[in-house]
Amino acid sequence: MIVIMGATGATGGATLRSLAARGTPSRALSRDPALLAAGLDERTLARTEPFQADAADPDSLRAAFCGATQLFLTMANAPHQVQYELNAIEAALDCGVEHVVKVSAPAAEPDSPVAISRGHHLIEERLRSSGVATTVLRPFAFMQKLLLLAPSIAAAGVVHGAMGQARCNYVDVRDIGDFGADVLTRPELAGGTYPLTGGRAYSHPELVALLGRLLGRPVRYLDLSPAELHAHLVGRAGMPGWLAAHVVEIQQLAVVRREEPDDAFTHATGRSPRTLEAFLREHLHRFR
Repeated sequence: MIVIMGATGATGGATLRSLAARGTPSRALSRDPALLAAGLDERTLARTEPFQADAADPDSLRAAFCGATQLFLTMANAPHQVQYELNAIEAALDCGVEHVVKVSAPAAEPDSPVAISRGHHLIEERLRSSGVATTVLRPFAFMQKLLLLAPSIAAAGVVHGAMGQARCNYVDVRDIGDFGADVLTRPELAGGTYPLTGGRAYSHPELVALLGRLLGRPVRYLDLSPAELHAHLVGRAGMPGWLAAHVVEIQQLAVVRREEPDDAFTHATGRSPRTLEAFLREHLHRFR
């Protein structure tokens, strides 16, 4: 039995759907399993056991992991993320789970300039010290997050950032889900640490040039200082302060650490990752 924690999120949901497409059953955890089930397509629901569990409730987690052999662990970035993921790991260990696939982040290091990445490092270290088989996925920026820019692009034709000419790796969450399903169903992939990117890194000027070409109208990039971007995200975009700080940190990470595509996805799956241009074409109506 494979348990998916974070099944209502982007990467958990993508992995759930990819497993179902292969005919592989799984148990999907949610605080509201009826709501989870209502959001699944027919094929995925037929291969999924929705199960009630709360990351803040260790007893519910132990019930959810009963009989499970593998855990796909992904949770949304949040101030309580470290404690909740550690709760899941301890419950999984108590129940004899043999393999944990942990969705982490780039620069998951003890002295990382990104606070959330330091938290991921703590979680990775707990898994490694446990002795359980551990696979770590380190995806870069989700293409799907670009959809959050759609309203300002549609209304004003502008993208705000604090990256200058630095390039950023983008990856489609569907590729993360496909890779996660591969790791869960192909034992030879277990135990590795895999950076996941698309096939090309883009700077913000290159991103707006691509969008402008696809839309047939100009799109501008407004480069801000880190403090200005934080103020914009909080004051204009309505982000919580901690999330705005995270966005600024990951953009500054791209400035100080050059990002280049990695071939881990292609090497493991035998196909190229989805391209940013294809993703934008698919969702172009959102930017008009």
